Amino acid sequence: MSNKHLFSSLEGLVPKALRGIVASNPRLNLDETNRVVFDPASPGSKVSIISGGGSGHEPAWAGYVGNNMLAAAVQGDVFASPSTKQILAAVDAVPSDKGTLLVITNYTGDCLHFGLAAEKTKAKGRACRMLICGDDVSIGKQSGSLVGRRGLAGQIGVLKILGAAAAEGASLDELYDLGTAVNSQIVSIAATLDHCHVPGRTEHGALNEDEVEIGTGPHNEPGYKKLSPAPTAEALVKQILTYCLDETDPERGYVHFEQADETALFVSNFGGMSNLELGGLVDELLQQLLADWNIAPVRVYAGCLETSLNAPAFSVSVINLSGIAATSAYSLEQIKAFLDLKTDTAWEAVTGCQNTPQRRPRTEQLVQPPAEIKKRVDGSRDLKLDGTLLERMLRGACEALITAEPDLTRWDTVMGDGDCGLTLKTGATALLDAIDSKKIASRGSVVEVLAELEDIVEGKMGGTLGGILGIFFVSLRTAVEENSALARTEGSVSVWSKALSTALQHLEQYTPAKVGDRTVMDTLIPFAEAMASAKSFDDGVAAAVKGSEATKTMKPRLGRATYVGAGAEGKELPPDPGAWGAMVAIRGLRTAM
Repeated sequence: MSNKHLFSSLEGLVPKALRGIVASNPRLNLDETNRVVFDPASPGSKVSIISGGGSGHEPAWAGYVGNNMLAAAVQGDVFASPSTKQILAAVDAVPSDKGTLLVITNYTGDCLHFGLAAEKTKAKGRACRMLICGDDVSIGKQSGSLVGRRGLAGQIGVLKILGAAAAEGASLDELYDLGTAVNSQIVSIAATLDHCHVPGRTEHGALNEDEVEIGTGPHNEPGYKKLSPAPTAEALVKQILTYCLDETDPERGYVHFEQADETALFVSNFGGMSNLELGGLVDELLQQLLADWNIAPVRVYAGCLETSLNAPAFSVSVINLSGIAATSAYSLEQIKAFLDLKTDTAWEAVTGCQNTPQRRPRTEQLVQPPAEIKKRVDGSRDLKLDGTLLERMLRGACEALITAEPDLTRWDTVMGDGDCGLTLKTGATALLDAIDSKKIASRGSVVEVLAELEDIVEGKMGGTLGGILGIFFVSLRTAVEENSALARTEGSVSVWSKALSTALQHLEQYTPAKVGDRTVMDTLIPFAEAMASAKSFDDGVAAAVKGSEATKTMKPRLGRATYVGAGAEGKELPPDPGAWGAMVAIRGLRTAM
């Protein structure tokens, strides 16, 4: 885990962050001295719900202050409970005729300070209750018998449901009972690839490169166990769901799920996961929930619900909504309506576009496009080669690209966005699969191969290079068809010469790149020109090699590399990855002949 931070110290960081948070919602107020974010318009005729805890878990808890959720939140230092004085300041900031409900996660410091604040509030003759939430199944029933379950992001579901119920006028006791019912129906567990790092601290826990920890706490607490070697994502999800849902586990069978129960899934990013991987995690969870547990959540919430600074970690919570209804005074439809009620808080960041929040079956959402109509090859407009030779040439080109991928990726990481090598490897691997499964090359049809390359480039290869190659192969196929008759009188090299020249003319309509601009055109143009003038494939290959080599001393004029290469005149840079990749493929064709 990186220990680099924008702010090198925690000094003054928490109040600074709170000032930033309230800036995005002008309705909110900040008591900076006590680190209390509150809604001054919170109606005194409804129960005031207050939460809080250590900072470093943003958006929890200040991010959830607003309409239909929290009336106030109080923040301690990073991973440290706020003081009793701070909590009392929060209670005083949002007075209510119906009382105050303090909702916290099950950590000793929070329980002590919020508990003392509740007692002092009641001593003043004001109604106040405290609800302690714990949902972590990694704390077994035996080992956690005295302290109960640790709190994870399942608490945010409690806050959301209670905030909506309070907005509809529920009493203090009704909210306490409902919150108790909600908390009892949550199972959660966290997994981490590494621990978080606190700004300004030189010491912090870390996992080895090949380790994953299950059951980690949100303050860098050690997990239930370390897995080494690190499991695949699929295997990790399987373990997580087993810990949460296996009711036969005497230590972790906290919640009972009936076959027809409706559920909600909460997936919380601890702060250091990419949205790309979080989306993949949600998909894997949903697949395994349905396949292994026959659970299809009717609500799914994923994002930064409750974080742990910059930890590359996540928590998973499954909430039995039907179980809440069975153990509270509210119906299942009311519980779902509480989740669906809009707020003006950070909650909306995890709800997606749920104007109609009822989830549709995934089989309806994951639609398949109509079957593609395959291009038919007109035999009279085809260029035929010996099938064995054609297959050997294509395999040579593909294998050369796959071998070159690490170099291409490294060079593109220096000069671009790092995707060139993988883009070309993806295309090469797909073509090899097509050769193996469809036997396209063995039939000796050049047009059939070019049509397959069109499909591969258009469907599987993105980026600028994928776009250029897409236009190139479409134009090349058309040009081969138009000039195929020349093969009978002048030979196949003449067909290639004319087709390459035509394809480049079409490509020039879409890119201004010329020889000397340090792009793939530094290979394609010399190759096509040598083929046209010398009518020799060997001369074309030599020109492609020379052109790609020349890119080492060129100043980039197009693309992202222009920024990196500024001022690089006279210096030898890595070769342009696109130009080099094209050369590798062309040379691979020739080597296999």
